[in-house]
Amino acid sequence: MKTEIYKEAHKIWDRFTKNAQDKDFTIPFTIHKQLLNFFHVGDYYYYVFNVKSCVLEYISSDVFHVLGYHPEEVDVPFLLSRIHPEDQPYFLNFETKVAEFFSSLRPDQILNYKVSYDYRIRKKDETYIRILQQVFTIQLHEEKQVLKTFGIHTNISHLKKSGEPVLSFIGLNGEPSYMDVQVKQLFAPSNFSLTRREREILGLLVSGQSSEQISKQLFISKHTVDTHRKNLLRKTSCSNTSALTSKAVQKGWL
Repeated sequence: MKTEIYKEAHKIWDRFTKNAQDKDFTIPFTIHKQLLNFFHVGDYYYYVFNVKSCVLEYISSDVFHVLGYHPEEVDVPFLLSRIHPEDQPYFLNFETKVAEFFSSLRPDQILNYKVSYDYRIRKKDETYIRILQQVFTIQLHEEKQVLKTFGIHTNISHLKKSGEPVLSFIGLNGEPSYMDVQVKQLFAPSNFSLTRREREILGLLVSGQSSEQISKQLFISKHTVDTHRKNLLRKTSCSNTSALTSKAVQKGWL
């Protein structure tokens, strides 16, 4: 399902690969060498992202230990939809800044930078963890378009339990580093948040279940379900359930 965050991210990533062709994939990549430059403080999984086609070409089986999903369950739209709603604007603002920063560099400089930032992501058991996303460019077009990246998602929940996500550009081989980079607020944070129970009920509403069916499945009263439904309508400024479920799918709230 291509959610709103995926559509916006796709627009940003298109800036990296404008006019680039598959034949331009020329930069070699040695995984064991790149791994030495990553910060490992917890469980992690790694992946190769094709920026041009916006697909994951590879994701390690360790994603199951970190998020609870098997590799075949995970693609880019799915992964982005699991980012905490309050952190999705940070993700998009950070990616916009990355595109801007890289456009100011020479090709050889781009290959010597690691992009690092954190955000919360939802596991299969519906709990959230904070991951540190670290990304290297591994294939680059001669006109500076980033074509492929290698990234690692590390669980840092034990190190950072709260606070706003932070973006940094880590320079290697003599390049300067830029920590806690300020970004333009092009994408504004959501003005509401849903509780875990509200998200659970919203998901069941999207699947077409009635209040009575939901009450039986969750072992709560129909009155409680109806109260949650009223709160959902109020929080999302929707006039009815049909508008609520449609907006939930469009905005990627599930």
